[in-house]
Amino acid sequence: MANLGEVIVGLLIIGIVACVDSAEEQVVTYVFGDSLTEVGNNNYLQSLAKSNFPFYGIDYEGGKATGRFTNGRTIGDIISAKLGVESPPPYLSLAPNDDAIFKGVNYASGGAGILNDTGIYFIQRMTFDDQIKCFEKTKEAIKAKIGQEAAEKHVNQAIYFIGMGSNDYVNNFLQPFLAAGQQYTHDEFVELLTSTLGEQFINLHQLGARKMIFHGLGPLGCIPSQRVKSKRGICLKQVNLWVQEFNSKVEKLIVTLNKHLPYAQISFANTYPIVLDLIENPTSYGFKISNTSCCNVDTSVGGLCLPNSKLCNNRTEYVFWDAFHPTDAANAVLADKIFTTLFHQASSSPAPAPTPTPRKFLVTSINLN
Repeated sequence: MANLGEVIVGLLIIGIVACVDSAEEQVVTYVFGDSLTEVGNNNYLQSLAKSNFPFYGIDYEGGKATGRFTNGRTIGDIISAKLGVESPPPYLSLAPNDDAIFKGVNYASGGAGILNDTGIYFIQRMTFDDQIKCFEKTKEAIKAKIGQEAAEKHVNQAIYFIGMGSNDYVNNFLQPFLAAGQQYTHDEFVELLTSTLGEQFINLHQLGARKMIFHGLGPLGCIPSQRVKSKRGICLKQVNLWVQEFNSKVEKLIVTLNKHLPYAQISFANTYPIVLDLIENPTSYGFKISNTSCCNVDTSVGGLCLPNSKLCNNRTEYVFWDAFHPTDAANAVLADKIFTTLFHQASSSPAPAPTPTPRKFLVTSINLN
């Protein structure tokens, strides 16, 4: 029997398919995230977390850097194409009253995290709270154009893709010179993360978001920037255990929110096993190397593929582009697996009717233990 999470995912995908098949309706997606889903917002910020230079974008259309932290497309780009829609443009590239906001917007920002102090040494970046505030402005602009009732319907029917949390570990808790790693035990830190995330889900819901898909964290202990901390260059087991604990708590959080937030259809996309299998069995997917980066920047400060980096000879043989991010080829495999998995989970079973709960009570009563 499908669990609640599988039912919610199924209903979301059925809704997406219905929109794709309809000549009158178009899938509208709003994207929140970090460098794994960014498409250029940080180009407009005074940020150290940028990728608008060679060799980023070398395999993207036109062969130029766009602000995507990979040599080509992001997973979001590829899934958008599978849905038959254009990848949403970066929020900061749009005028406040641009009609493009009706088709979807990407708010993702490299260095962003669930916590506002995550990535602070990048100077400027849009945290998840910042991104939610930007979405609020987008909704206000939509309301000014089509009125309150139509705007509410629009945001209720949109799909919200959320991918957050990687930086809260890689660029916060796991950095020995930052306060979080010294101030909290992991149990305390993961509680802080999930309670903060819960409030952020509620804020999005209050703004009209109903159909939300949260992408769980992958095996961060296996990315090149973490492997180099091991004398044998292997995955860091403890980091992966922490990530799995975070994912588990977020799944439980989402179940609670779906029970209490009216008409909420929040789902958890468990990408961890998919990414881990790609890393552990690269040849099964046509890759040769998954333990180091194509740009050979695993130990470099920043871990990014700079213009003076020495590229690998065949980019399609590598899972990782730089010390943190997958290659275009790896993103294609992951997007296909994620997309196929979501459709496989599709179910026609109705979601349980939510029991409305006052916001104040909900925030203080969520128990993930």
